[in-house]
Amino acid sequence: MELRELAHHDVASIWSINEQGLPGTGQVSEQELTNLLNLSALSLGVFREGALLGFVICLPPQTSYESLNYAWFNQRFDAFLYVDRIAVAHEHRGHGIGSMLYEHVIASSHELAVPVAAEVNVLPPNPGSMRFHERFGFKEIGELHHKEKSVSMLLRT
Repeated sequence: MELRELAHHDVASIWSINEQGLPGTGQVSEQELTNLLNLSALSLGVFREGALLGFVICLPPQTSYESLNYAWFNQRFDAFLYVDRIAVAHEHRGHGIGSMLYEHVIASSHELAVPVAAEVNVLPPNPGSMRFHERFGFKEIGELHHKEKSVSMLLRT
């Protein structure tokens, strides 16, 4: 497996894997994914023989991204690395790809001396993602309620 920065030519594959992760990943268009890559502070993919197996896209604070979850962190913190989305293709789950990606996110947060911010759906529930984040030392610091869902706001210091 190869870990590398995501590029614009990866967007179709990113979109496909993101769709497999719904509703946990949040639905976006290919153009919105391109915009996220342009705003990202860190965007990594795990590849095997050129095929994308999983990815993570992280944002710095105070970009033009209009997510309510992201805005929640911006209102409370001056510095962080925000995990906007992490997803692994269905057929490659359970093989350590998500862990590999998060190990690099955490290493980057240490280099930058900032916490990692993320959220996980609690309505509809996403217990697998919650266990995954707890395993990496994330702690709940709040909840945000939307019309059709609620999310647990997490921070790893």
